[in-house]
Amino acid sequence: MRYLLLIAAVAAVVAVPSAQAPGYDTLVGLFAEILESQRAPVVDGVPDYSPPAVATRRAALEDIGGRLDRIDSTGWPVAQRVDHLLVITQWRAADFEHRVLHPWTRDPGFYVDQVARMPFTRLPAEGRALQQLRARLAGVPAILAAGRRNLTDGAGELTALAIRNLERADGVGHGHPWRATPPAGVIGWYDDLRLQAAAHHPELLPDVDLARAAVASFRDWLVANRTRLNAPSGIGLDHYDYFQRYVRLMPYTAADNLRLGERELERGRAFLAIERNRNRSLPPLEPAPTEQEYTRRKEEADREIRDFIRREGILTIPDYVGQLGTNVPWIERPGGVRNFWEEIQYRDPRPDHVHAVIPGHRFDGLVQRQDERPIRGRYSDGGRTEGWGFYLEEMLLQAGLLDARPRTKELFYLFQIKRATRVRAEVQMHANTFTVADAVKSMMDNVEFLDEDVARVDAEIYLRRPGYGSGYQMGKLQIDALLSDRYAQLGDRFDLREFHDRFLAAGNIPIALIRWEMTGLDDQIRHLWVRQPGQATSQHLKDSGSTSRIW
Repeated sequence: MRYLLLIAAVAAVVAVPSAQAPGYDTLVGLFAEILESQRAPVVDGVPDYSPPAVATRRAALEDIGGRLDRIDSTGWPVAQRVDHLLVITQWRAADFEHRVLHPWTRDPGFYVDQVARMPFTRLPAEGRALQQLRARLAGVPAILAAGRRNLTDGAGELTALAIRNLERADGVGHGHPWRATPPAGVIGWYDDLRLQAAAHHPELLPDVDLARAAVASFRDWLVANRTRLNAPSGIGLDHYDYFQRYVRLMPYTAADNLRLGERELERGRAFLAIERNRNRSLPPLEPAPTEQEYTRRKEEADREIRDFIRREGILTIPDYVGQLGTNVPWIERPGGVRNFWEEIQYRDPRPDHVHAVIPGHRFDGLVQRQDERPIRGRYSDGGRTEGWGFYLEEMLLQAGLLDARPRTKELFYLFQIKRATRVRAEVQMHANTFTVADAVKSMMDNVEFLDEDVARVDAEIYLRRPGYGSGYQMGKLQIDALLSDRYAQLGDRFDLREFHDRFLAAGNIPIALIRWEMTGLDDQIRHLWVRQPGQATSQHLKDSGSTSRIW
């Protein structure tokens, strides 16, 4: 109840009637326009990323930008000015996708993603579900034909990743249905669907075969055009710096990321060495031998984490939060092989449960879905999301969650090391000084238990989504700094639960904006009001204050 009252109070501050803040309703309308205008229209069941359709969306964005420039929020309350910056930032994100990322021309995986989950349907099906499956299958050839036409700037590493994903299982299975033997890539999943169709819906076989043939043909086309589809895959550090500063609103450059990432790697490794020395006489943690034992450990971890949060006044768990599941299911692989996440979680589920379940991603996402504010309730920032999940790990360790589980502390430090190694891998890939293989090796050389499959999946995510891998580390450091700022302001009046509740109530928005709202400190955001700051350079960012200090 306390948490719901806090959300209501914050929402009341933000949702000031437009009569008190002229232009706010217009701002809300422009935000909705940005989101709607950038959705690809669906033509005959296929999202349209043709040059004319993209040009139409680009023109719409420019029109919205001109109207956005006419809004002056100088006299608005801080909470509404935060919303103004959110809309400017959402515009910049869409602009960056057009100017720099344009995955519809650069990334074959953009089209593979559109057809990859199609075969995950469990048959038999009937009625509307069966009709929808048939319609989706019919769209596969057209989606991939559009990919062939649109991929005029195909990037080499992205092309290689797409080919691999079409042919081979990723070894991690994020969101994949369970199979004792994972199908061999996207093509293999269409074979899996064919087996199901043969058993339950023979009338579907022609549709499945046409879709499967289109997927295999797209793979063959990528292989045949591999030499041509060989542009640099990294976006370059000027673009990277721009994205981090003006879209993520983080006060760091790529150079800052590298320095801080190396420092955090050294720190995590040092803490692990100290903790292992302290625990040298204790028995090692062994992986759960059975699914039943793993289930027991998960249930125990969930119960202990919730009890600790309530007892120690860490944050408020609203009454509507029930069981939230897990991110790491029980899998018995041939030969007893385990991937990185399984090596950690089967020993003790607490590390990823804190990060990804409660009070991390699943809890965080459930809370944010209660937010009905027209701008904040529809905004999502990756640095805030992953920074919060990573922050929780060390925060709860320091708060005492693991005082009776010293060996589990070692697993938390392994997570810390893993997050830090992502920074170098991501920045170097976008500088085009690392290949994906280089990034995989860099991470595996530094992280115990890390297998090639998990490392490669991570590298692919960070190459395709610049800023996401470093967002764990940089977002976490921003939250540390915010907590420090707030404690310095309040001293003995500081309350950890109130701090976390206010942080969550602010929404899933860039942490620099939460900091402004919570502390009144605007030094990280005062240079962000120009909608189009221009092509970023290190000097430009330095001039705007982002590298004058490491925050």
